[in-house]
Amino acid sequence: MSNISFRVLLLALGMTAVSAFPVHAQDLAPGERVDKRQERQAARIDQGVASGELTRRETARMDAQQARITRMEHRVEADGKVTGQEARRMERAQDKASHRIALQKHDRQHRPLR
Repeated sequence: MSNISFRVLLLALGMTAVSAFPVHAQDLAPGERVDKRQERQAARIDQGVASGELTRRETARMDAQQARITRMEHRVEADGKVTGQEARRMERAQDKASHRIALQKHDRQHRPLR
């Protein structure tokens, strides 16, 4: 194998290996990162509803909290630029929501069986 073709083969293998890795949160734009996290949190809420870990009231409160974060995201992105302070504020709101989801899913309240 010639030196050039060997380098091309190595380059192709390297590019394949890099493209096989998932995209990390820090690689996403701020809006995409918020959207992905919102999706994961909604899935956690849905799972809590399906398993009976969340009551209707808890679910309603968490859905309202997720809606507030979505509205905050839309306001922040309205001018086309997300500042560092705005990104930190959204991150903090999502951290609080995530913590609340965890607490509510693991408290002793459960949706009554029918």
